[in-house]
Amino acid sequence: MSKQTWVETIITSIADGPTITAAGAVTCLPAAAKQTIQANVIQIGTELRIKASGRVSTVITTPGTVRYDVRLGGNVVFDSLAILPDTVAAHNTVGWVLDIQMICRAVGSGTSANFFGQGTWTCEDILGVPATAPKGVLTAILPWNSAPAVGGGFDSTVTNLLDLFFTQTLGTGSMTLHNFSAQLWN
Repeated sequence: MSKQTWVETIITSIADGPTITAAGAVTCLPAAAKQTIQANVIQIGTELRIKASGRVSTVITTPGTVRYDVRLGGNVVFDSLAILPDTVAAHNTVGWVLDIQMICRAVGSGTSANFFGQGTWTCEDILGVPATAPKGVLTAILPWNSAPAVGGGFDSTVTNLLDLFFTQTLGTGSMTLHNFSAQLWN
């Protein structure tokens, strides 16, 4: 068994991301938090850890779905899939925490490099939370309602921009990222 060593903290955001209110995929990160991973730094066994937190609001009757995805060079390397928000009560600026762990399974050019990832999204605004106080929170295992799988491919032989996207299917809610950090471990 090999011992993992810290490679680098890619970024720790010190500013909020944009407040996202439109339907569709939008970066959650402020411009200063978008950093690059240099060519050939990611190797088989490299771990990419993403931690983020913020606030989310949804309506009762038509919350749609929400999802997070991690992108390298524009390619989706981890997708939470569509998370179902609470449909019993509206939620206004409730906190959430996202934690993703991805392990590199393959490296190479084109789209031959990939990660196998799983994560959690903890929030009061998840389908199944109790309707009355104390409401508490739930934790969704990601990818949502699906077996874990290898993510989309990317090119590990070139410099890649790391980004985190948020998607809501309806423009009836909002999301703001407050904290973000990413670390590489080999």
